[in-house]
Amino acid sequence: MGLKWIDSQDIALELLEHYPDIEPETLRFTDLCEWVIKLAAFDDDPNHCNERVLEAIQARWIDEK
Repeated sequence: MGLKWIDSQDIALELLEHYPDIEPETLRFTDLCEWVIKLAAFDDDPNHCNERVLEAIQARWIDEK
């Protein structure tokens, strides 16, 4: 099964692996959304994304750094 928007921890780990030099707190949500959608393991409706979902992903990514 692929990653869904609710899998914020797993998405954050994938983003950390793909973008190790990025400081997630400086990333715009539009870019974050685009990067999540481009992950090979991502398998959800891109239209189901919202600010709350992106905040959760960003927070998890910051925690993993």
